[in-house]
Amino acid sequence: MSVYSFPPSTISNEISQEFGYKEWMVCRFLQFIPKLEDCLGAMEKEPPKYIRINTLKITKSELIQKLIQKDIMYEDTILDEVLLIKSSRYPIGATTEYLRGYYYIQDLSSCLAVDELDVLPNQLNLDMASAPGGKTTYISQKMQNSGCVIALEPSIKRINALRFNLLRCGVRNSCIYALSGAHAGKLGLKFDRILLDAPCSGEGIIAKDPTIKTRLVPQQIANCVHRQIELLQCAINIVKPGGLIVYSTCTFAPEENELVINKLLSMNNKIKIEPQKYGEPGLTKYGDLILDQRLTNTRRFYPHLHNTSGFFIAKIRVISGE
Repeated sequence: MSVYSFPPSTISNEISQEFGYKEWMVCRFLQFIPKLEDCLGAMEKEPPKYIRINTLKITKSELIQKLIQKDIMYEDTILDEVLLIKSSRYPIGATTEYLRGYYYIQDLSSCLAVDELDVLPNQLNLDMASAPGGKTTYISQKMQNSGCVIALEPSIKRINALRFNLLRCGVRNSCIYALSGAHAGKLGLKFDRILLDAPCSGEGIIAKDPTIKTRLVPQQIANCVHRQIELLQCAINIVKPGGLIVYSTCTFAPEENELVINKLLSMNNKIKIEPQKYGEPGLTKYGDLILDQRLTNTRRFYPHLHNTSGFFIAKIRVISGE
């Protein structure tokens, strides 16, 4: 799939100069990001800090008491288990409570991807790209440590971080395989739920990694698209009839988001895209491309609108087995 380009303009030149982006990125952003300058301005600031309460080890009320004792100020969010940290005298990754696994530092958008997976106890579930473990541990939490969640990670180095977080959070229902998600079919299993937080270009996390502004090139997006489609096709083949796949990325690029799902819909008549509770509807038009109207059920998240990383979620139901 080619990466779409748009002609530069006075506006794109001014914005790219102001915020330090390559102009080709700004030309694209102008096509689909609402109030672009507000979005780029939000990504110039320190990203919001969220923690997810690990109810495998502690209740929400118990953890809140401990936060109050440490003068950590918080606000509730749209998810009951997730808190926005407003201020703290201590680094939130260095408290006793963090080290004991009472909470996980995790962006709200990432938690929403797991929430949309509609996980139930005693299922057999798969996290196709699991390290460092935030989503895996949340899946296990929602399963109440029952059933089994299989976590795939091909990098041995990243498996060490994954194993540490599973142990820290008290997860007992997970198996780790040093395996690429593209080879998940080798497990010979069918899954109730599959989470694919896909490798992507990372445009939505520029607040955490500003180098993306100048080092990203169109070919990286094209390479990600090829990989994402491969992983999704694998997921469709190994999910049970009636099962769910949640596909997510931390990028704004329509090629990696709506266009990937659009291609999937054109190739497959046994899936449907289910609605979600939060976020902005996905694009159904990109440049001169008219996309499947069902993409309005996908969701986009923007830093200036949702106080999260830039994020995309598609909730895919497999409606037949063959």
